[in-house]
Amino acid sequence: MYGTWVFSSRDSMDCWFIYEKGERLYEVLHSRSCYQCQYSIFLKDCTNCYYCYDCRGCNDCFMSTNLRNKSYVFKNQQYSREEYLQKMKDYEFSSFITREGLNKEFQDLLEEEAIHRYVMSERTINSTGSLLSDCKNVSHSFEVDKAEDCKYIYSALDFKDSMDCYHIGIQAELCYECQGCTRVANCQFCHLCYDNVNVSYCDTCQNSQNLFGCVSVKKGEYMIFNKKYSKDDYEKLKEKIIEHMKSTGEYGEFFPPQIAPVYYNETQGNLYDPLSKEEVLAKGWHWEDNIPGTFGKETVTSAAIADKIEDVPDSYLGEIFSCANCSKNYNITQNELIFYRRDNIPFPRRCPNCRYKRRFDLRPPRRLWHRSCMCDKKHTNHKDKCQVEFETCYAPDRPEKIFCEQCYNQEVY
Repeated sequence: MYGTWVFSSRDSMDCWFIYEKGERLYEVLHSRSCYQCQYSIFLKDCTNCYYCYDCRGCNDCFMSTNLRNKSYVFKNQQYSREEYLQKMKDYEFSSFITREGLNKEFQDLLEEEAIHRYVMSERTINSTGSLLSDCKNVSHSFEVDKAEDCKYIYSALDFKDSMDCYHIGIQAELCYECQGCTRVANCQFCHLCYDNVNVSYCDTCQNSQNLFGCVSVKKGEYMIFNKKYSKDDYEKLKEKIIEHMKSTGEYGEFFPPQIAPVYYNETQGNLYDPLSKEEVLAKGWHWEDNIPGTFGKETVTSAAIADKIEDVPDSYLGEIFSCANCSKNYNITQNELIFYRRDNIPFPRRCPNCRYKRRFDLRPPRRLWHRSCMCDKKHTNHKDKCQVEFETCYAPDRPEKIFCEQCYNQEVY
């Protein structure tokens, strides 16, 4: 529930980019093959890790960073199994007050102690960006798996020979300015299209080929504006329309924001590129003053919610709550309550959207800055401060320690 980009996983909640085999995860970001972990980032093959960053092959670790194949590590200190379990008993994980304190401690750990690799990428060749894996010749792209010869790609999987695409992939190629498309080839300016070939300016079309300006067509061929044509007539009319679009300056661009079914401040765009109402309106886009939602109908205030999950009654399933951040009303389902009780997770005081925003703020941005390595330790590649320069997703004004590949490997492995 409430997950983003979660694959081949089960029984998890409030997670972001879980690539495979995740189970019983809560507030975990960008991880693979993990079990029963909470509030952690960049984990791989980990079990029972809480508040951990950049750990691999670890079991039973708490508030630690940059670990490899470790067990029973508490705040980056190694302990015996008995000592570790005794220290964990000092925390009431079911308490909201305790968890809020741990979240603050984890944030301080990320900023002051953790070593951050300049970009998180694996098995990539001649590529720039971050969160890339198994990529070749991929430029200025983010959150991409198994891609080749691409540029300006965001959140893609199994993709090649394409540019300017978002949330796209799985056997897709030769695409330009497409969003949410799967198993497509030679597609341009399309949205939510599947199993298509040679389509342009289409929306929610499936199992089709040679379409232009169509909506919700299934198993169609040689169609313009949802009307069927012969092959010759299709080609002639398509070229005529394109020539007109070029004269008006429309051709070559994705569907404009002016015709978007939702307004700018209701979209992901307002998170990745925040704009004021005045800036949005000046562009000719739309702004919604009254964001959809229910307010003021709560039957239980945030302050009245029990601190510990074991004190939360079943009657909460029929109550309405108010978000501690935005005051928007929300409720919970029975499966959520079961999940919280089983894994000692306090009852949430924030609505799903605000929990999403918290995870969003923990992720590195989809931008690159030119910086130098911050390592000043003695390594085999330098005696004083490292002079290596790189393109990183961490802005120069951020407090984290950013290391180049070689310094990172010498410190972590």
